[in-house]
Amino acid sequence: MKLRMVILLAVFAALPATVLAAGNAKEGKEAFAAHCQMCHGPNGEGNPALAKMLHATIPPLGSKAVQSLTDAQMKEVIEKGKGKMQPIQGLSAADITNVIAFVRTLGKK
Repeated sequence: MKLRMVILLAVFAALPATVLAAGNAKEGKEAFAAHCQMCHGPNGEGNPALAKMLHATIPPLGSKAVQSLTDAQMKEVIEKGKGKMQPIQGLSAADITNVIAFVRTLGKK
């Protein structure tokens, strides 16, 4: 019995945090629409007019560069901003986890 418990704990410890704490992509899509869509577009492809106006590059969220970020790195960008992107206000920790889950679906299209 003790051996089973040790093995089970070892398996959970080896799993990435994203597997254990995956968000709800459907709820993330709603939060994305309310807080992110204006700049990133409804499907994460970016808003070219806004990018031009800001003299900024908005990478497609489904791109390999964005999808290769860890969830922790995405969370940091959302909370602290990056480049010309400002920190996003008004998102709870659960909202952020859900937005990240939604962004992950964009890489699968």
